[in-house]
Amino acid sequence: MAGKNMVKTFVNRNVERLLVKEFLMENTKRAGFGGLNIKRTPAGTEVEVLAERPGMVIGRGGKIINELQKRLDEEFDIDNPKLKVADVENPTLNAQVMAEKVASALERGWYYRRAGHSAALNIMEAGARGVIITVAGKLTGARNRTQKFILGHVKYCGETADRYMDKGYSVAVKKLGTIGVTVEIMRPGVVLPHEVTVYSDEDLAIMAAQNDTETEATQDGE
Repeated sequence: MAGKNMVKTFVNRNVERLLVKEFLMENTKRAGFGGLNIKRTPAGTEVEVLAERPGMVIGRGGKIINELQKRLDEEFDIDNPKLKVADVENPTLNAQVMAEKVASALERGWYYRRAGHSAALNIMEAGARGVIITVAGKLTGARNRTQKFILGHVKYCGETADRYMDKGYSVAVKKLGTIGVTVEIMRPGVVLPHEVTVYSDEDLAIMAAQNDTETEATQDGE
């Protein structure tokens, strides 16, 4: 019985977090919503919104963030939530931000090939190892279709994809219907499990000498 209660609590907590994410995503869309971090602390629950333009989440004199904080307290079952805002370091490498940008471009009348290809190029130029942009819906007529734009090195499924591919999703609302936009980015500097570097004896000797030099410099500084 105790085990079932723990499972129910875990599921309810995750559902509540998803609802909070949808609420904040909808209410901070114009600020360039880039993700959400929810962390439990001894003082309560820390809810951190990542945004491309944090000032639009905060508002003049903190008016907007205070209103969002009030609604979190009243509408969601979260233990003492504390809302914070952080800046997205590189929006072009944030999958959620780029998904919103592609969806916005489609709503403004961009042809889907232009929107998807342009976004994929921008992401790769920002340093990503790979990107998949998927647009699905009524792209050109009454029939649904799916188009993918793939550049660089990507993973499609499994633990490797879950660990190394940043994913974002948005929806473009058009007259013919809605178009789903999914952006998946393999972050810069990712070293995949199968990628192994083989060093020669000469390389190892140079690395050992460098480490000895750094150790001596640290000891002298102390």
